[in-house]
Amino acid sequence: MQDINSAPIPSNLADRPASRLNMKFVAGGLLIMLFVGYLAVQMVQATMSTGAYYLTVAEVHSRGAEAYGQRIRVSGDVVEGSEDWNAREITLKFSIADESGEQLPIVFYGPRPDNFQRAASAIIEGEMLPDGSFQAETLLLKCPSRYEEEPEEIYVEAQRG
Repeated sequence: MQDINSAPIPSNLADRPASRLNMKFVAGGLLIMLFVGYLAVQMVQATMSTGAYYLTVAEVHSRGAEAYGQRIRVSGDVVEGSEDWNAREITLKFSIADESGEQLPIVFYGPRPDNFQRAASAIIEGEMLPDGSFQAETLLLKCPSRYEEEPEEIYVEAQRG
């Protein structure tokens, strides 16, 4: 049998204060965990607020009165010929429709987008008003690509006076 001579364990070991170095590691670890937790919360909030989810016109109508006053995002095709632009009041009114054919009147207070005439569909964020219209705060217009669309034909007659 082998006899190992080792130094005895000091009796005052339990009475020694904790090393400052250990406390720095603990504090640093807590700060890192708090920062990672903060980032996780921010990512979840950003995903919830900017997610690509939107309602169809039929889904907005099915919600009825519970949709009033809530900020929602709705998508639909711009109804051709429904545009009513009032430059004096800077108000754009139009309608969107979904595959079911249901229409939703939209009111947007702000400058008319340059590409509105070419808009095929729109994603609108805002709130439903009690009168059944939708007050838009943001418009995202989807226009067909110029490379996929047939060129427009423009016919102009010259007139001599």
